[in-house]
Amino acid sequence: MSRIIETDADVSAGAAWLAGQDPHLARALVATGPLPLRRRPDGFSELLSAIVSQQVSVASARAIQTRLLEAGMTSEAAVRAVSEVDLRALGLSRQKARYAHALASAAIDYPALRTASDAEVVRTLTAVPGIGVWTAEIYAMFSLGRPDVFAAGDLALQEAARVLYDLPERPRERALRERAAAWSPWRSVAARLLFAYYRVARQRDGIT
Repeated sequence: MSRIIETDADVSAGAAWLAGQDPHLARALVATGPLPLRRRPDGFSELLSAIVSQQVSVASARAIQTRLLEAGMTSEAAVRAVSEVDLRALGLSRQKARYAHALASAAIDYPALRTASDAEVVRTLTAVPGIGVWTAEIYAMFSLGRPDVFAAGDLALQEAARVLYDLPERPRERALRERAAAWSPWRSVAARLLFAYYRVARQRDGIT
């Protein structure tokens, strides 16, 4: 890979480039201040956590993840060694227990993903039941540090774009992906900026 986002300086460089290209993004950056790095670990545990977090509250996800950690369910071998009934006893739904088993059995070469193309990362991960494009793109952005990936299906990014660009309605995934093309080669930093701007807009409007 020619560039990986590894430090705050990398994020700052991308933010400065974006602000120089688009006055709306420049205005957003003034409102948000310096952007967070938001790097996460890569590997099985991170993707299992993503599955656990789907369609539940943050508090519920944390509680389930704590139970999984206490039960030692942090590796592929450990998850494969128990039944779906055992996983459900730890708080997973029937569907998520099935997804957890599928992920544990997928034999993903996580170190190889670090140097795979963005498209190959998404293709590899979305081949696993329970992992969609959004999850794969978030993983590429924050666990692999890819600089030019944009999770256009994210509702927070869509709403932030609506507010920032004063659009009549929230852009759909395709429309936002087309708009984000102008932010290459720093689309992952643009996502960080829009995530931060979304929080600023909610606080400004009194939404918690």
